[in-house]
Amino acid sequence: MRNNEFSKIRHHLGKTQLQMAQLLGTSLKAIQSFEQGWRGIPVHAERQVLFLLASKIVPQKKGKACWVIRKCPREIKRNCPAWEFKAGHLCWFINGTICQGQEQKTWQQKMKLCRQCNVFRSMLPL
Repeated sequence: MRNNEFSKIRHHLGKTQLQMAQLLGTSLKAIQSFEQGWRGIPVHAERQVLFLLASKIVPQKKGKACWVIRKCPREIKRNCPAWEFKAGHLCWFINGTICQGQEQKTWQQKMKLCRQCNVFRSMLPL
């Protein structure tokens, strides 16, 4: 996640830097460093920020599940954690999902793919 993306999401959530620090369990200085680009945003913070954003946006949109949008075959759905947990709107949040026919093993691989996916992009106000 880029620093300007982090900042835009924080503004969209209507949180101050201090409030965001409290939500993420980190310091105000860390949030300032993320937004200035002095420090990389750790995976756990990125995941939590995106989860908070999805929690605010998805209930308003009531979108379709990822497996419907992506037209996943039955055999792929059966092995996918998003299907197992009926979390088609949170597929991007769950590691081990089967996207484009293969399991995404790392968060970085997964997010590279997710950022180009309509399911993930429908959630982003950016």
